[in-house]
Amino acid sequence: MKVLFVAGFGPIASDVGAARRLYQQTLGLVFEEDGDYLHTEAVDGVKHLAVWPLSQAAESCFGSSQWPEHLPVPQAWIEFDVEDVDAATGELAARGYELLVAARKEPWGQVVTRFLSREGLLVGVTNTPSMR
Repeated sequence: MKVLFVAGFGPIASDVGAARRLYQQTLGLVFEEDGDYLHTEAVDGVKHLAVWPLSQAAESCFGSSQWPEHLPVPQAWIEFDVEDVDAATGELAARGYELLVAARKEPWGQVVTRFLSREGLLVGVTNTPSMR
């Protein structure tokens, strides 16, 4: 698997109001807002920084706004753009990772595979054409 860059990172918020107070009001980050999804491409070190509501992360992975009770609730998300998503997906599966989403194409053109790390991160390997 060849990682090209960190495509995105951010907290997963079960309380978006509290997250907004911390990241916008206290830290002074300026986000674009798409409903409760707060995001920016203006912070050096990562191409996309976002506060991702837990309900939206659950919807993205499971098609439901509720995170499944049998899985740990992720505290943050990170996505790595890789050279070949299909190969990376195969490698992750071969190494025993439970894939929540496998090489799915999102409406905005990104192809993503997601799994939970032992540390509680929702990890994605992606191909994000708009960032290349």
